Amino acid sequence: MSWRSGPRLPAADRASRRPFAVTVRSSYPSHFQRDMACTEAEWLGWLPRALGAVAWERTGARLRASLEGGDLHIHWAPAPPRVMGLMRLPRLLVEFRFEGVDEVSRTRFMRHFDLTTQRGGG
Repeated sequence: MSWRSGPRLPAADRASRRPFAVTVRSSYPSHFQRDMACTEAEWLGWLPRALGAVAWERTGARLRASLEGGDLHIHWAPAPPRVMGLMRLPRLLVEFRFEGVDEVSRTRFMRHFDLTTQRGGG
């Protein structure tokens, strides 16, 4: 297929076969870090819904949640914004550490957490 501007690129063909594809992890390690594009205020607004019905307590930029069989410790810290040309994206470095939580429970929890903290996009 060709566009008026020239031949269609292979990447465009791959993207058209799987529009709006979302990658869902099959498992989550017991300790990992993320670089999230949000402010601390946005993050704090997402936390109650993302944590769901689990018991949790926050102290400053740390949180402990009681999960099946153990605890989840989350620590976050603002980072310098990511700059791309004139665009500036806020950044928050987030560390997740599960203690005593089996893989099935970790995965179930993180899938819910990821779905509630995802932003729309395209």
